[in-house]
Amino acid sequence: MSTTALVALAAIALVAVASAVVGAIGVRARSTSDFLVASRTVHPATNASAISGEYLSAASFLGIAGLVLKDGVDALWYPVGFTGGYLALLLFVAAPLRRSGAYTVPDFAEARLASPVLRRVCTLFVIVIGWLYILPQLQGAGLTVATVTSLPPWLGVAAAGLVVVVSVALGGMRSITLVQAFQYWLKLTALAVPAVIALIFFLNDGRSFDRPAPPQFSHQTSVDVRTGVVLEVVQPVTFQASGAIDGQQVDGAVRWEPGRHTVEAGTRLVFAGGSAVPVVAGSPPTDGAWLRPFPGSRDHGVLAVYSLIIATFLGTMGLPHVLVRFYTNPDGRTARRSAVVVLALLGVFYVLVTLVGALSRLYTPQLLVNGQTDAAVLLLPSAVLGGGWAGVVFGGVVAAGAWAAFLSTSSGLLVSIAGVLSTDVLRGRVRDFRVATLLAAAVPLALALGATQLDFSATVALVFAVAASTFCPLLVLGIWWRGLTDHGAVAGVLAGGVLSAGAVAASLAGVGSTGWPGVLLYRPAVVSVPVAFLTMVLVSLATAKRRPADTDQVLLRLHAPERLGLSRDRLGDPPRFEG
Repeated sequence: MSTTALVALAAIALVAVASAVVGAIGVRARSTSDFLVASRTVHPATNASAISGEYLSAASFLGIAGLVLKDGVDALWYPVGFTGGYLALLLFVAAPLRRSGAYTVPDFAEARLASPVLRRVCTLFVIVIGWLYILPQLQGAGLTVATVTSLPPWLGVAAAGLVVVVSVALGGMRSITLVQAFQYWLKLTALAVPAVIALIFFLNDGRSFDRPAPPQFSHQTSVDVRTGVVLEVVQPVTFQASGAIDGQQVDGAVRWEPGRHTVEAGTRLVFAGGSAVPVVAGSPPTDGAWLRPFPGSRDHGVLAVYSLIIATFLGTMGLPHVLVRFYTNPDGRTARRSAVVVLALLGVFYVLVTLVGALSRLYTPQLLVNGQTDAAVLLLPSAVLGGGWAGVVFGGVVAAGAWAAFLSTSSGLLVSIAGVLSTDVLRGRVRDFRVATLLAAAVPLALALGATQLDFSATVALVFAVAASTFCPLLVLGIWWRGLTDHGAVAGVLAGGVLSAGAVAASLAGVGSTGWPGVLLYRPAVVSVPVAFLTMVLVSLATAKRRPADTDQVLLRLHAPERLGLSRDRLGDPPRFEG
């Protein structure tokens, strides 16, 4: 094994050990409240770091840089939406949700509408959203291990799953809060160092993105195509190849004229320095097109962007692992303060991710050929600094940051799933939480070991669409509209959930379509979110007699300041015994 691989493995192992040590410091979990909401004693600044560490997943650390590298300015809607969603969360949900006194989203639903059926439906979607979100995290761990060490991806998947399960099962929310706060700052450092170094090199290289030509290889570059791709070229290019190209076996020089060409899996392409870079079909083929929104090859681009904005802005309000974080604050005021700090922390992180993605177009153009753009962050340090000790060390730092991203997000997701399983399926004891943790991890771990590689940000955007179509309408109307009924809530959650989850299942299964139906299949929120809101309102109006008698009292408790003494915790908490 190479020195680079050994250093990367050592950095990954160090992150796992450091996370375990930090988690052990916080392991004082002796009650259900400790496991689920850290007994509601988390300081706003610590909670903000933990929320940011949990929220910045594989999609943020690897996927957004890869999308910026591939799609250019069109990809900027992802970080804008992921950050802007917290503004909506701050304005409409954070403080009232904390005042509800709930432990989980299903518990809030029951507290607001006293419906066991609604609670069961919410429990189902917490599990579905959590499993869909954990899947790309585990696969990101596998990609990182495979990229930096050449070991099989399943080793990274299994190792990440084991670390997360042990951390959550032993300490619950109290333990992982400190771990996730630590991991945010580790991720930020791991991203900032190579970003600053690459920017210094860029400013001294005299290169530019603003040109009508395609990107170029700066030196001779070998590209191994692991999965079949269709490439597009706009300038003639000559290269050496060994494998299957355009349906024929080749072993030698190949010349491509402008147009689209097929490369089969297992083919190696060798490009000379100065050669134009072919790109995966559908991506901007020139740097000029990369800097413009909606290049001509993308149909219905405006529809796709609006649907993405709806999913990311409103989906944040419906993510169970994000919502449970605000239950850990002492009161609604501190929950709102946490959300404000999160906006700043996310903004800094996404600026760095965008910078890395843009610079990767200059320093790792081979990823545009094989389609493995999610590996841009991992390969940028060695591409800029070369194979010397500096490139090896900083490559290890980035690998450590990537693993911190997977572990922190997966931990939060696992807590949210285990929380609803332990309280809604099992009997709610500490032992039940630990059993629920194992059950919650089993399904996504099995899927991650068997599924094909996912486009992280695109997959997570689908999960946001499901969250925006289910829990967002429930929370917004449940907090701000007294006319909501249990039948209306159930109908709306099911309508939006079936539409969005059906689109997710079809897209992950590879079902394709052309025109606007194909866009809606991969970006369903523009349809599913309005359907969910409209269904919830209309059915509630039709069943107005089912409005709970205590609606006004519940809404007063959600909106009144804590100093009036109206807030209360929904569930009782058994006493803690020290020693």
